[in-house]
Amino acid sequence: MRNRQVHLDFHTSEHITGIGAKFDKQQFQNALKAGRVGSITLFAKCHHGFMYYPSAVSPMHPHLSFDLLSAQIEAAKEIGVGTPVYISAGLDERIANKEEGWLVRNKDGSTLWVNSFTVPGYHQLCFNSPYLDLLISQVKEMLNTFDCDGLFMDIASVTPCYCAACRELLKEEGKSIFDDEAVCELAEKTYFKYTDAVKAAVDAIKPGLPIFHNGGHIIRGRRDIVATNTNIEIESLPTGAQWTYDHFPLSAAYARTLGKKYLSQTGRFHTTWGEFGGYKHPNALKYETSLAIANGACCLVGDQLHPNGEMDVATYKLIGSAYEYIEKCEPWCGGEKFVADIGVLSSEAVNSSNKCECAKSDRYGRIDAGVLRILTEGQYLFNVIDMQEDFSAYKLLVLPDIIRLSDELLKKLKAYIAAGGKILASGESGLAENEDTFLLDLGAEYIGLSEYSPVYVKPDCDLPSLQSSYFVTYTNGYTVQPSGEKLGDMANPYFNRTAEHFCSHLHSPVDPTPVSAAITQGADGIYLAWSVFQEYYAMGTLAHKQIVHQMINRLIDKTADVKMPAQGKITLAHRSEENQYVLHLLYGAPVKRGAVEVIEDLPAICEISCRLQMKEPKKIYLAPSKENIPFKISEGMLEFCIPRLECHQIAVIQY
Repeated sequence: MRNRQVHLDFHTSEHITGIGAKFDKQQFQNALKAGRVGSITLFAKCHHGFMYYPSAVSPMHPHLSFDLLSAQIEAAKEIGVGTPVYISAGLDERIANKEEGWLVRNKDGSTLWVNSFTVPGYHQLCFNSPYLDLLISQVKEMLNTFDCDGLFMDIASVTPCYCAACRELLKEEGKSIFDDEAVCELAEKTYFKYTDAVKAAVDAIKPGLPIFHNGGHIIRGRRDIVATNTNIEIESLPTGAQWTYDHFPLSAAYARTLGKKYLSQTGRFHTTWGEFGGYKHPNALKYETSLAIANGACCLVGDQLHPNGEMDVATYKLIGSAYEYIEKCEPWCGGEKFVADIGVLSSEAVNSSNKCECAKSDRYGRIDAGVLRILTEGQYLFNVIDMQEDFSAYKLLVLPDIIRLSDELLKKLKAYIAAGGKILASGESGLAENEDTFLLDLGAEYIGLSEYSPVYVKPDCDLPSLQSSYFVTYTNGYTVQPSGEKLGDMANPYFNRTAEHFCSHLHSPVDPTPVSAAITQGADGIYLAWSVFQEYYAMGTLAHKQIVHQMINRLIDKTADVKMPAQGKITLAHRSEENQYVLHLLYGAPVKRGAVEVIEDLPAICEISCRLQMKEPKKIYLAPSKENIPFKISEGMLEFCIPRLECHQIAVIQY
């Protein structure tokens, strides 16, 4: 997989004329050179349903007079730039307008993306309709016509459908459209029928060609879906409302456990796809691409070509400002295996194990994002894992808020604990799948869900920034009886807020008489008797984060202890062939402007103390500057100081 990629969107209405009229080979090449682009994804077919070359199976855009795709591929390859090709799989508005019977339908008969033809936008097509045959003919024609370096199939995911074809298939199987599980099972079969058809087409014409099916999100726990791709693209435009700055690092922390190459797909846009004339600050793009390489990903920046085919100079100057730095860092990227003390058992992965995407709640994993924030802000080394991961690779497993234990999961956890592993659980985690009983020794016996909201928790220890007190929690609290060591108390308000009983503006104060344990420790680990990760995602309360940090530090020693502000991020990778460890440090603080999270300023941080559980190296130097920095071994720990960090810094520990 090449680094420094661009995805060149080109969804172009039939109502715009002069398509490609200003395309110029030299101008196209100059833009790619200015952007330091290594690969560019080019369009064979867009969401509007038009081809960008003369096609025998589907119409070329009515206002395009030449083979634009051939011209772009030729120009890119002439300067050594790779050319994957894009085909819109799930959307084809030209067909949608001609064949309404081929559309995906919701249970109420409405359509996906937009719910009718009175609303501007696209309408998704069902792969159980004759459309799939047309799509595969488009794929075959493109593969036979062009020397492409990969195939990007867009808008492809497990999609429940109630169209006529799907209803008939359910009827043939003796199943009902009112059986949600049956509808989900058909959606699964339909998706894999589509991916199998694409793979067969590729294998017959260009075996080994990279294929990626984009559904907008890599579902944690769905390794069967991941397996349909030769590589992974994490579509994650942080300024787009459906992603935010949590989504990529969370997805990358999972992707790096899957054994496939992966890339980060961000955008040059101020907001998201389809925005013309919107540009993010160069510092934001530098931060996002640095975050990609710090997480082991290749970089991709999304752009959208003007209908006239002329590359936007401002865009490629912006992209080049980020990729110039990334290019300098590339000698220290690739072939790495990330060091992780903690494995976070993804709540999304556990929820998706029923093989039905549509049955999952909370698609982007607010619980998982709450764990991400707490661990990242404490500069912990972690991976996000599913139930197929090797648990023994981690000192500690975090079971966040809703991880009830199936027989299979309990067996794996028991083996992990027997080998010395520790558990940090919260909320309902650690309870049996179908019974309110703890199956692990976390020092607690379960009594029930608290009748009060909010509840108050008080740790037995002072926190780094706060003395011990009763801290409010707005998410579910659970009543437990300690059977091991009690590390904190839970108390209730005087009463729940009702029309007859209320106090002050928000909720009643704490009745400071403890009613149960808030934190317990047993032989297997520590339990927090409230949904702490949902709480932190929703409220960002300092006390809850620091309680989790204190409990983790009680259970394990950190491999890397790096003193950074809360928005600082670290990763540590081992590059065995180079006999080196690579420590990435990043700092950037998104701020909300209107509805958009933006990064503009990248303030420098100086004198960052680093302590690592490592033996004495040959040398430590900064990359890409290659400046040597002093180090020492103290109390068995490798100690050194990063003199200055502005956005991103690599420290190479060479053996």
